[in-house]
Amino acid sequence: MLKTHYCGELNKTHVSAKVTLAGWVNRRRDHGNLIFIDLRDREGVVQVVFNPETSKRSHEIASDLRIEYVVKVSGEVAPRPPGTENPKLPTGEIEVLADSAEILNTSKTPPFYINEDTEVNENVRLKYRYLDIRRTRMKENLLLRHRVIRFMRDFLYDKGFIEVETPVLIKSTPEGARDYLVPSRLNPGKFYALPQSPQQLKQLLMVAGIEKYFQVARCFRDEDLRADRQPEFTQLDLEMSFITEEDILNLLEELFTRLVETVTPELKIVKPFPRLRYVDAMERYGCDKPDLRYGMEIGDISDIAARSEFSIFRTAVAEGGQVKGICAPGCAGFTRSQLEEMNTVAKGMGAKGLLTISLGNVPGNLSELTMDMVKSAAAKYLTLEQIKQMAERLGAKPGDLLLIVADKPDVVCVVMGEVRKEMGRRLNLCHPGVLRFAFIVDFPLLRWNKELGRWESMHHPFTSPREEDIHLLDNAPEKVRGKHYDFVLNGYEIAGGSIRIHNSEMQRKVFRLLGYKDAEIDDRFGHLLEAFEYGAPPHGGVAPGIDRIVMLLAGEESIREVIAFPKNQAAMDLMLNAPASVTEEQIKELHLRLVEEL
Repeated sequence: MLKTHYCGELNKTHVSAKVTLAGWVNRRRDHGNLIFIDLRDREGVVQVVFNPETSKRSHEIASDLRIEYVVKVSGEVAPRPPGTENPKLPTGEIEVLADSAEILNTSKTPPFYINEDTEVNENVRLKYRYLDIRRTRMKENLLLRHRVIRFMRDFLYDKGFIEVETPVLIKSTPEGARDYLVPSRLNPGKFYALPQSPQQLKQLLMVAGIEKYFQVARCFRDEDLRADRQPEFTQLDLEMSFITEEDILNLLEELFTRLVETVTPELKIVKPFPRLRYVDAMERYGCDKPDLRYGMEIGDISDIAARSEFSIFRTAVAEGGQVKGICAPGCAGFTRSQLEEMNTVAKGMGAKGLLTISLGNVPGNLSELTMDMVKSAAAKYLTLEQIKQMAERLGAKPGDLLLIVADKPDVVCVVMGEVRKEMGRRLNLCHPGVLRFAFIVDFPLLRWNKELGRWESMHHPFTSPREEDIHLLDNAPEKVRGKHYDFVLNGYEIAGGSIRIHNSEMQRKVFRLLGYKDAEIDDRFGHLLEAFEYGAPPHGGVAPGIDRIVMLLAGEESIREVIAFPKNQAAMDLMLNAPASVTEEQIKELHLRLVEEL
């Protein structure tokens, strides 16, 4: 190699050693007779000193160095003179006295500072991603990603898993999102699809007797983007035979507990991981991926509200709706503009409005609450006793703020979930150094799609119903629970999995419930149903999303910050300028014809 050491690995133990380093000029300081550069490579930065009395030629070369030049330097490691040490650098106690130097390449002035953690427009960062990755933040995120994936692999190897790669060009089958299609040149009019996940393939590996499979799988979904979603993403895909749901949850808990304690020990992990039923998560937190770093649970006050003189409450309950709320501790002093901002949040999620009740500005006991302390648009329609009952139900006391929504149950659930999250953000309750994992279990197997007028899978069509609910499939499918589980962390779903159907008749029955005709079932899923007739074992699996996991461990807010070459929010690769046009010849070879939009 052109170097004997990495810059960042040098320390006092290397004093008097002759070393050769290679990297980028991070900073340059010309003190006249002496020239100092901070040389940077993947492992860190070290100071190099160019002294004409040591080497006149290397000093001349150092005079020509500029930021981001690529340079090779040889010299002796020496302790820094007393008083010049830099405690901010791991290498801050030593320096390299250069006796030779060589410029390996020059550099234009970069479009943004690489040696400083300054704000840069994201589109500019993505256009020059190869420069962005040189910066400390991105470099450390990618190194963290590497350590996470390496730990996962080693953990699963030790557990007896076999790593198997599955195809990227497969058949289009419904998985819950829009497929990316790839036309076949050799089979005109036919298309491959890029896998949304290796779902059927890993089930077929179980039929094949692999028993414990995993891969770090690339997956593709043609859907609208957001901070935690990309058109292509990476998941830890795994499947096991002869196991139960409990086996998989225990494996996940062990994997992620050991992962955090080994790779990011500075983060606090709360264990054991709680297990919440889907209905309880929705009732208490308004979503199926709750952030458990704070409480502020949603409470049902419908019975109290129905007895009040407030017509909005009474009408909502009379029409089969609900009245629910949360307590925001210490927020009774919120200003009118702050309350209106929260009202806007609620309306944005579909509520007609958000009722607030301020319980006085002075903390105290609920028994001390008087009507003079209460501020609310509904105060004159509520008795003091009713307000105290609501406050007690929601865990409030004087000095707190009640936020309440009255509407249809599904609207109330979604709105209160978002109001809770917004208050958590405003009150800084989402501590970035704390990790609160949880399992969500007992999901419904199916949900009714009002727009399409048919049942659809809550997870995917290969999820097994619970044995005790199978008798309900014909007459009450809405009551059937699936063997489906989600793994959540700090308000994000980071994994989903299930115990699969492994019987062809049961699988066909579920397909029919989802509205598929037999001919369509055979066309789309015939390969899977046939495989189940050759001794398919009971099996199940899960697929943690690596991008989201690394994002949360790194304390980032977007998975784009932990992916080397991501797309922007418009699904564009600004560095390669993709997607891009292709030649007419390429189009003809694929037996396609472009049609202009009307």
